[in-house]
Amino acid sequence: MTTSLLPILVLYYSRHGSTRKLAECIAQGIDSVGGCEAWLRTVPAVSTVTEATEPEVPAAGAPYVESSDLQQCAGLALGSPTRFGNMAAPMKYFLDATTSQWLSGALAGKPACLFTSTGSLHGGQESTLLSMMLPLLHHGMMILGVPYTEADLMTTSTGGTPYGASHWSGVNGTHPVSDESRRLAHALGQRLARTAFRLRTS
Repeated sequence: MTTSLLPILVLYYSRHGSTRKLAECIAQGIDSVGGCEAWLRTVPAVSTVTEATEPEVPAAGAPYVESSDLQQCAGLALGSPTRFGNMAAPMKYFLDATTSQWLSGALAGKPACLFTSTGSLHGGQESTLLSMMLPLLHHGMMILGVPYTEADLMTTSTGGTPYGASHWSGVNGTHPVSDESRRLAHALGQRLARTAFRLRTS
């Protein structure tokens, strides 16, 4: 990792790859801002019988998040697929274990944004984004959305909300990320990075 660049954590869980693709679009937006660097991280899957189901190091893709990533990041983009209008269990499981960061105020005052993907068009994109905001507000983070100055927000039919970036992935992630959703995610990443940079240098 390049320590001279401001680290922006892009933390996601993805089952079929759609949320990961959106995370990569946000990371590209972050990396396009001078002085900033996206750190792509994920969380392991969990079992309904609370047994270990994943190796300590993922076989492919982004590494698992560590507590030091939360300590060091200057901003956070948090993403999860929708599960009945809420974030997926692996992301909730991870957030439930951030009490030490809450007690120390490690995330207080840092900017954050949200993103999600859904299998159906009306699968709860906005409620999922709102559900992920709640623990971040308890951490004292400053939530950023997608402003209507982004023209795609008025014309998209596949995702994108003022609460965060989103994508209609279809069943098992069969729909590619649309051009509108890609641009909105990129713009959200840029907004997060620029805000973090201004806060850090002010």
